[in-house]
Amino acid sequence: MSIDSTSISAYADSKKHYQILDALRGVAAVTVVIFHLLETFTGGDHTKQIINHGYMAVDFFFLLSGFVIGYAYDDRWNKMSLGGFFKRRLIRLHPMIVMAMLIGAITFYFQDCQYFNNIAGVPVWKLLLVMLIGFTLLPVPSSLDIRGWTEMHPLVGPAWTLFFEYIANILYALILRRLPNAILAILVFIAGAALIHLAVTSPQGDIIGGWAIDPTQLRIGFTRLLYPFLAGLLLSRIVKPGKINNAFLLSSILLLIVLAIPRVGGHERLWMNGLYDSLSIVLIFPIVVYIGASGEIKDGISSKISKFLGDISYPIYIIHYPFIYMYVAFVAKHPQYSDGTAPNGMLILVLVALLVLFGAIILAYLIVKFYDVPVRKWLTKKFMSSGAK
Repeated sequence: MSIDSTSISAYADSKKHYQILDALRGVAAVTVVIFHLLETFTGGDHTKQIINHGYMAVDFFFLLSGFVIGYAYDDRWNKMSLGGFFKRRLIRLHPMIVMAMLIGAITFYFQDCQYFNNIAGVPVWKLLLVMLIGFTLLPVPSSLDIRGWTEMHPLVGPAWTLFFEYIANILYALILRRLPNAILAILVFIAGAALIHLAVTSPQGDIIGGWAIDPTQLRIGFTRLLYPFLAGLLLSRIVKPGKINNAFLLSSILLLIVLAIPRVGGHERLWMNGLYDSLSIVLIFPIVVYIGASGEIKDGISSKISKFLGDISYPIYIIHYPFIYMYVAFVAKHPQYSDGTAPNGMLILVLVALLVLFGAIILAYLIVKFYDVPVRKWLTKKFMSSGAK
């Protein structure tokens, strides 16, 4: 399935990306949407969550990002300036951030419910101010926490990961690209140890967090960022992909198993789930990336599926959460559907959840085709003229 007969990643840089890795990003992104829909019914108890470890898709994204950035840019600094790198990354990432904030603002008042009881009293001027700040991806201060969940981006919760992605890009351009592999390996080891320690000592027994501007959440965010990004960067430098048959299928299945496996250890042994989280990120995710980078997609159907997944991966991830907020509000306002007092109540909830899921997929594709690609083409032509660094 082609968008303007050109891979959308082509506007980010001139190197061809690994098609399977793009598709794996899409697999993880769709899994995140399903995870967030099912999270509505857990009552805050993570042991009840179906597709229990879907939150680790974020850590997989960071690993992929480190790998792809290392592959795409490590050998280009003799002909590319810092300004050129940052312009490329902004063109690649920022148009969708603007779109996501717009969607978050448009849907905001439809999310009002008992869980988001700040919404009803939010004046329009404050909503618009939060949206404008969101366009910059700068975290909002606590005085502008219009949802009441202490999110750094109240309109689009997952935007916190893009905030850390930008930090990773800055670290790469200023420091990490200059480091020899031996030093990078030491940093990977330290960051991995920090990740394991965070996970096994976590009060909730997992690595969930990173979306707020407070010391605890910032520690979680930076710890979740540093190991996978550094490991992905090192992997891109030292590992030569092999030739693995059915790599798309194998890597997708392995990734889905890791994300879907039930909670480990229960309430009694929280550290066990933390150990599962950290070891999955430290050991299994690099294997998934290696398998994905070691294969090719040859048949037409698989190529179309992987292309579609790659194209919608970033858009669906960054735009889906306002619709999750709306789904949470729908469930909260209709308790008769979940408590069994209304006929076919659960069926209605499932059908609405499917509407959200497939609606988000369709919307992501339409936004890619009619907004993201054209805007990035225009920005590339305007700011990345031939010969410019």
